[in-house]
Amino acid sequence: MIAATRGEMPHPTLVALVIKRSSGQLLIPFADVAVLVAPAIPLNKNLKDIVPYQLIEHDLFLARDVLDKQIIDTNGVRVVRVNDLELTRIGGSFYVANIDVGGLGLLRRLGLAKPAERVAARLGRTQPSGMISWHQMELLSTDQPMRLRVPGDKLSELHPADLAEIISDLSPSESDKLLESLDVKTLADTLEEVEPDFQASLVEDMSDERVADVLEEMSPDEAADLLAELPEDRSEDLLNLMQHEEANDVRKLLAYPEDTAGGIMNTEFVAIKPDLTAEQAISVLRETAADAKTIYYVYVIDNEDRLIGVFSLLELVLAKPDTPIAKFMHRRVVSVSVENSQDEVAQAVSKYNLVAVPVVDDQHRLHGIVTADDALDKIIPTAWKKRLPKLYH
Repeated sequence: MIAATRGEMPHPTLVALVIKRSSGQLLIPFADVAVLVAPAIPLNKNLKDIVPYQLIEHDLFLARDVLDKQIIDTNGVRVVRVNDLELTRIGGSFYVANIDVGGLGLLRRLGLAKPAERVAARLGRTQPSGMISWHQMELLSTDQPMRLRVPGDKLSELHPADLAEIISDLSPSESDKLLESLDVKTLADTLEEVEPDFQASLVEDMSDERVADVLEEMSPDEAADLLAELPEDRSEDLLNLMQHEEANDVRKLLAYPEDTAGGIMNTEFVAIKPDLTAEQAISVLRETAADAKTIYYVYVIDNEDRLIGVFSLLELVLAKPDTPIAKFMHRRVVSVSVENSQDEVAQAVSKYNLVAVPVVDDQHRLHGIVTADDALDKIIPTAWKKRLPKLYH
């Protein structure tokens, strides 16, 4: 059957039947169909007198374009499959009223719906409804997944972790189409929610220009992890396409072994000089901390970038405006070396119950921070790590 949206009616109207013959398909206009629901469908005319239906843009072959296709449910944040379609008659026309994504719809197509319902009735159970009204569904195009149209709830407004979960449920071609529809910032946030090897597969067919834009939006440590999974020549091409400052941050991380503090640290952190008051420090944070990985901790450095102190954002907010930060900063700072292993970093985070730990060189110069989730990456399975509360965002 072929359906098409006509006028302001949100439900597609059946406009033609598809008859398969040895010589090819014949499209019979629905006006020439006498009865739709019958063991044998009668026509109003002799077959030789029928003028075949002419397809127009956006016509839907229901069996080919809708049935068994996946739907992205942006409300329930899941991927479901169309198992059946429900038609309704209004006047002399038939419309696609609902889609069925439940198990009963599949059983109905297999001719097993009534036996299943009888068994469920004997067990005192009811078959859950899987019906979704057609007007709640948005067919993006015939070669990519549909999604439910929920007012005020678009794909780009979903949490990146939810988008990542949806993408993992789609086929490669379907996920490619979905990723194309996302803006660069949303795409970057979504990629940060999956493992680097999966990231690499998702960007494999993207243009270098788009991937470079995405890398600039990602935190440097995440960008470095992704680049490490790509072929060396493409990684270098992407670095050359990135903004100079962002590329330098990533190159710095790539210079360290990936299982060391230097390899997993993030270069986006907040550091200020010790000669400021609490009020002045807050003003500096307002101007410089927007892109920082975390501002839960504020680090204090001297003129040679050596780490000399740290305080929490809470301590800063509670301090009187004219109090010098040197008065309330902690001078004994737990830190790790750029050469420390990831296990050693994780032990420091765990032992001192830190949200992030600063990374210094042998001259005690501050180079970056390692957040708790990155430090615990090898200790806690990724699926669990992603469920940890991200207090440092």
